[in-house]
Amino acid sequence: MSDDKTQRDYRDTVFLPKTDFPMKAGLPQKEPGILARWQDAKLYEQLRAARADREKFILHDGPPYANGDMHIGHALNHVLKDMVCRTQNLLGKNAPYVPGWDCHGLPIEWKVEEQYRKKKRNKNEVPPREFRAECRAYAQHWVDTQREQLKRLGIMGDWDNPYLTMDFQAEATIVAELMKFAESGNLYRGSKPVMWSPVEETALAEAEVEYEDITSTQIDVAFEIVESPIPELVGAHAVIWTTTPWTIPVNQALAYGPDVEYVAHHGRQHRQIDFGKPPSPDNLELVWEGIVVIAARLFEEFRGRTAFVPDDIFKPLWSGKGSDLAGTVARHPMHHLGGFYAKPRPFLPGDFVTTDSGTGLVHMAPDHGEDDFDLCRANGIEPQFAVMADGRYRDDWPWLGGDDDRRRSVINANFNAPDGPICSDLREVGALLAASADYKHSYPHSWRSKAKVIYRCTPQWFVPMDKPGMVDLPETPAEQRWDNEGGAPEHSGTLRQIALESIAKTRFVPEKGRNRIGSMVEGRPDWVLSRQRAWGVPITLFVKAGTGEYLQDAEVNARVIAAVREEGVDAWDEARKAEFLGADYNPDDYEMITDILDVWFDSGCTHAFVLESGRWPDMQWPADLYLEGSDQHRGWFQSSLLESSATRGRAPYNAVLTHGFTMASDGRKMSKSLGNTIDPLKVMEQYGADIIRLWALSVDFTEDHRIGDEILKGVADQYRKLRNTFRYLLGALDGFDHASEAVDPADMPELERYMLDRLVALDGVLRRAVDDFDFNEYTRALVDFTNEDLSAFFFDVRKDRLYCDAPGGIERRAYRTVLDVLFQALIRYAAPVLVFTAEEVWSTRFPDGGSVHLTEWHPLPAEWRNDALAARFAAMRELREDVTEAIEPLRRDKTIRSSLEADVTVPAAAVPEGFTDYDLAELFITATVARGQSDSVTVSRTSDHKCGRCWRLLPEVAEDGALCGRCEDVVTKLDSMA
Repeated sequence: MSDDKTQRDYRDTVFLPKTDFPMKAGLPQKEPGILARWQDAKLYEQLRAARADREKFILHDGPPYANGDMHIGHALNHVLKDMVCRTQNLLGKNAPYVPGWDCHGLPIEWKVEEQYRKKKRNKNEVPPREFRAECRAYAQHWVDTQREQLKRLGIMGDWDNPYLTMDFQAEATIVAELMKFAESGNLYRGSKPVMWSPVEETALAEAEVEYEDITSTQIDVAFEIVESPIPELVGAHAVIWTTTPWTIPVNQALAYGPDVEYVAHHGRQHRQIDFGKPPSPDNLELVWEGIVVIAARLFEEFRGRTAFVPDDIFKPLWSGKGSDLAGTVARHPMHHLGGFYAKPRPFLPGDFVTTDSGTGLVHMAPDHGEDDFDLCRANGIEPQFAVMADGRYRDDWPWLGGDDDRRRSVINANFNAPDGPICSDLREVGALLAASADYKHSYPHSWRSKAKVIYRCTPQWFVPMDKPGMVDLPETPAEQRWDNEGGAPEHSGTLRQIALESIAKTRFVPEKGRNRIGSMVEGRPDWVLSRQRAWGVPITLFVKAGTGEYLQDAEVNARVIAAVREEGVDAWDEARKAEFLGADYNPDDYEMITDILDVWFDSGCTHAFVLESGRWPDMQWPADLYLEGSDQHRGWFQSSLLESSATRGRAPYNAVLTHGFTMASDGRKMSKSLGNTIDPLKVMEQYGADIIRLWALSVDFTEDHRIGDEILKGVADQYRKLRNTFRYLLGALDGFDHASEAVDPADMPELERYMLDRLVALDGVLRRAVDDFDFNEYTRALVDFTNEDLSAFFFDVRKDRLYCDAPGGIERRAYRTVLDVLFQALIRYAAPVLVFTAEEVWSTRFPDGGSVHLTEWHPLPAEWRNDALAARFAAMRELREDVTEAIEPLRRDKTIRSSLEADVTVPAAAVPEGFTDYDLAELFITATVARGQSDSVTVSRTSDHKCGRCWRLLPEVAEDGALCGRCEDVVTKLDSMA
């Protein structure tokens, strides 16, 4: 071989990957342009047209609230929904996505009121229409803002035609759904204690309440017994314990546990006069003396709390069961005020009374507790409505009402303090045995105002949970029945029964969601529909004066619904009373209800106007899937379930998927005050939307999960590896012509056939993950395949064939054929995850090929699966790992610079059947491989010379820089073509 040939630079003869696809992503700059092209091309509409006649998959979007910027929880939620719809569309189904917003209710009204307060305006002085118009404008502003933010995430949907609960059509549908309850007699007006916010002056749904730890005042109060079948108890004092001193002014009874053991002890309380001196008879002042009645088990705890000293702890004056107390009557500590307070306070049996804490006797205020209300009403005791909407006692209330300087909201801490008006008055009449502001416990707060809420008895509108015969739908359309055996419920049952039956037939992901919502429905009280606010859908009922009965007339209801469809909620106006009632009714005989509907009823009706109205032709009822955060088991999932169960006899969904909450990187809840929030808008500015998407689909979203700067950096690194995989594929497939270059799998080398088997296995994993909504598994499997099977193995092994084989050689063509198969599959697999990057990759290879998001995920040929081949290669790859590990020490000490310089000897017994030593050297990327009898791998530096073109060290190369036989043939052919 001549000297000039051995010194030649062969770089121009090597077929390196060639592509314009950049390694640097620049997503924040590129993504908006891609998004604009999709909008210009009406990509969503194209997809709907392409899938118009296909099987449908309906995800119904739970409406986020229109009152602020998108936060990281919104981002996660909508990426998951987008992933569901995109994968279903990719599988060839018609999976539309209609986004929506919840627009009514207190959160928006509260924000508008805040703006009023800043301007020193009073909401009550503003005409209702004007106020509602401002609420509508406020909601529309945030709808428009969130819409653009969500579109920026790459969420594909009908953004030009979303659903809004404040659209007139939606408002009319909500009214129509309410009328279904009314016309079937499944509404009632009643007084029950409900969660009430004195700050916002309205009832709250449980989903609008959050629990925070607080420290309250605990008090022990003595009620003097004036009548009893047990003579020794007359004149004794029944002691109650409470952490809500403000409820004592509305006490009406005492409750005991029938099976609880009680005792009566005579004793005294003393107060030390001079704390500078030791306690002694001369230094103690008697502050209370008498007989106390208390649960035996809690007596010692009571003594420690009150410093009560009994005459003889071992010999109580009386002991007995709670049932012995039947017929006992006490009087209120403030009985001297007369009127309400002069009435006797009966002892009533309560199965809810426990001896976990307190005194074993419970004071009953039916205005302010569910157990209190039920027990008192069962015994003919009605609530008094003493506490007004703002949390103050009403003006005519004999204790703390009127113009008393001490009058303030009952949730005020000072009002309930040991030195506050309640305790001071009880102390003055000798009824306060102990008071301390040190009781720590969890307490409900409004999640909007963050203020404490109370149970308050007010007239409200309810849907009964346990009314027999509430649901009776034998004519449920066949397409709306459950697919499983038994069909839709066709019996007369209670709403609770039908809802629980629906829960049993619904698929829950994760499964624990079934028990969560099931236990909530099992124990929930009647559904409170009414709210005392202005911004919302009115409870469009006419109530007959004097009787309290509401009008059930389908023609009147139809006129109201038609008016709301034309004018929205403003149509419900006193001026139209006669018009709505028509000639058959005297307007003077009827009251128009001014309450509005709970917004959870609004959102619970969205299935009716989104899935059934026909406005979105691709939608259908019921939905295949509802997908929201786990908090919606008591929110939207449940309100939708109850509304649909009552009106249609089943849930409006076949499956429910829930995700956990996004926490800070240290596991703590995100909070602006802690400075640990992650703003998705800023993340998109720094990294791009595809990074948020990859993060959202990489975490186990079914549990609480984390995000932070370091986590995002890790996701960005993961993204770069995926991007580089596509960059390699694009470069390696440069100029590939399937028609002339493709090789039939039967003619491919084993490695290529093995990669087809691996792809079929991956395809199966991904399809199962889609069926299971296991997107963490989906993303992990995709990433692992590209990193471990491709980049670290297949690409690495075959780069020599790609770079150095003759273009027409079957091995190189086979490799490129498989790369083309991999590209076509992987770009589809990645498209729902990395929506922008996948489009960039696709358009780089196919500039005129339309959008990757219009393609379908077709099944791979079953014959590509080869279990025997897969098992052989799996064993070989284990041996390859051992070889790599054995080579590394020589690389570190610079004995060799690359594995190509290594001669390797492997245990003969470890070599799978069917691989030659040459095969192994090619797969291990070493100079040679030999088989030995040792149990371990040994490595030495080869003495062979390096080919000047492919850089392999081979016996056939005479000296460094000379060419091996293969390279000689390729170069000769290329030279002849020059």
